[in-house]
Amino acid sequence: MFKQKVTNLLQEVLEEESSLFLISKEIKAGNKIVIVIDGDNGVTLSDCMKVSRHIEHNLDREEEDFSLEVYSSGISEGITHIRQYKKNVGRKLEVIVEDSSKIEGTLIAVDDEKIKLQWKAREPKPIGKGKVTVQKEQEIPYENIVKAKVMVTF
Repeated sequence: MFKQKVTNLLQEVLEEESSLFLISKEIKAGNKIVIVIDGDNGVTLSDCMKVSRHIEHNLDREEEDFSLEVYSSGISEGITHIRQYKKNVGRKLEVIVEDSSKIEGTLIAVDDEKIKLQWKAREPKPIGKGKVTVQKEQEIPYENIVKAKVMVTF
């Protein structure tokens, strides 16, 4: 009953704020609620407060005691949803695929089935000695992605 009420309240606030979406929701022992959200345009402190207040103000601590944490998905969390890929087009990603190989490149396209990365690589010249820089692209279906994260460069 408590879990369903929290889920319903969360759905209500996310419907009101259509640019926000749920990354994860956990209700741990002792009714510790942990909610991670993200947004198409990022997440502000105000967004976290709005979600937190909507849930907290509609639950009765007299009925059932709880603690509530709402925070935004950080870079260390990695990318888990299609909407996160879409908002990161143009950024450099590190993607680990099923065979444990790692691909680093710029995210240039996203659709409902796959992402497309682009990067430059040095390869031997077809004729003669030395190397030449070539542009590479690869499409990666979501089901082949084990882990993906945005690479931060300074």
